[in-house]
Amino acid sequence: MNGAESPRDVVVVGGGLAGCEAAYQLAQRGLRVRLVEMKPHKRTPAQTSDRLAELVCSNSMRGAALSNAVGLLKEELRRVGSLALRCADETSVPAGGALAVDRERFAEAMTREIEAHPRITLERREVTEIPEGRPVILATGPLTSDALAASLAAAVGAEHLAYYDAIAPIVSADSIDWSRVWKQSRYGKGGAVRGERSAPQERGAQPESAAQPERAAPPEDAAERRDDAEVGDEAYVNCPFDEAQYKAFVRALVESEKVEARDFEEVRYFEGCLPCEVMAARGEQTLAFGPMKPVGLTDPRTGRRPYAVLQLRPEDEAATAYNLVGFQTRMKYAEQLRVFRMVPGLEEAEFLRMGSVHRNTFVNAPALLGPAMELRALPGVHLAGQISGVEGYVESAAAGFVCAILLAQQLRNEPLRPPPPTTALGGILTHLGRKQPSYQPSNITWAHIAPLDPANGRLRKRARYEAMAERALRDLDAWWAAG
Repeated sequence: MNGAESPRDVVVVGGGLAGCEAAYQLAQRGLRVRLVEMKPHKRTPAQTSDRLAELVCSNSMRGAALSNAVGLLKEELRRVGSLALRCADETSVPAGGALAVDRERFAEAMTREIEAHPRITLERREVTEIPEGRPVILATGPLTSDALAASLAAAVGAEHLAYYDAIAPIVSADSIDWSRVWKQSRYGKGGAVRGERSAPQERGAQPESAAQPERAAPPEDAAERRDDAEVGDEAYVNCPFDEAQYKAFVRALVESEKVEARDFEEVRYFEGCLPCEVMAARGEQTLAFGPMKPVGLTDPRTGRRPYAVLQLRPEDEAATAYNLVGFQTRMKYAEQLRVFRMVPGLEEAEFLRMGSVHRNTFVNAPALLGPAMELRALPGVHLAGQISGVEGYVESAAAGFVCAILLAQQLRNEPLRPPPPTTALGGILTHLGRKQPSYQPSNITWAHIAPLDPANGRLRKRARYEAMAERALRDLDAWWAAG
């Protein structure tokens, strides 16, 4: 990168959640930051806005309960002054047991904060190779440009990996047949609904459970998703299927034409964000036990639980648009129109955004990154966000936060003081350092957080998670106060 820089100037490449969080935290600590974002000069296929921190998949930051690992992570970020969590709270929309945002207002708020900060200079241009100036944070996320991805691949060699991620369609609220759908929380435990219409849940994949008969979710993830299900969300819109409708829908998904990967591409989907047609192909009942599970719901017109349910969640505070929760897809656009209009209530749906597939670029963090999230092969080059192998909006912001804190300690010639391993923030580093036969991106789970002392006795699952959360917040407060 051209231009003279003092030893305390930091270059952050990428204006997503991780990059914005890292830039903000560094600037708050007195460092001058150049934040380089390639939009509007170049966009990836999944991007539509020139704003920073654009949310390209869901508008949900997932469960809020402290008995849920991502709920704990959000609370920790609030306590340590995260920019992303402050903006998310300010732009939240009804989501019951989850934190969802009006994505446009969220991006506007993040952009406004970055542009107004006196120690951050925002540069709009593409970075095509790893900058030579040090220090630098690469926070280009899952949508890293081809040129920069090639530069990173050359630096890290065969351990550079990539897989593909899918995003769900959005429909206009005015085009939903409201006589065929209803709003209800699971088990009747949702929060208050603002606005005329509303609906739930989490990033990318399943609305409240990813458990599938052919391929069960890991125990910790399944428990977290059950916690979300118990909280529920009165903002959910439920599209009910009888058995015949459901089986016809599944057949249509399986038989639909998909956008095929190119010959040289190896497609690896993140298990927590599978395209709906991939889930359908795993077995006829997979969707009914996953994103279309009907448990805890009663159709008010029949007084009975439907055979299956497709849920919708509002995209904005006014609930003018809805996301098909759990129905990220790689079907061709014409096929999406045909198949998704088989959903009861969506027969005449107007699609404001079609589902699509995009590449997710990440490195083998346990093999390549040091304790300060720095490439061992390139001292001074740090990675933050999804390019390091975290998965999810909150985790990306958290990785940006942690990377900035550790880099600031380095630049002040202080010993590294990472967040305690008993915290969810510390769990981000645990995941990045945990060697696996095949390293894969991951959301935060309780498995990333140090277990309780066995001397405390054996607790039931929910009580154990609540105790871990209480300990995490206590340890986090002590760590933060000492910093």
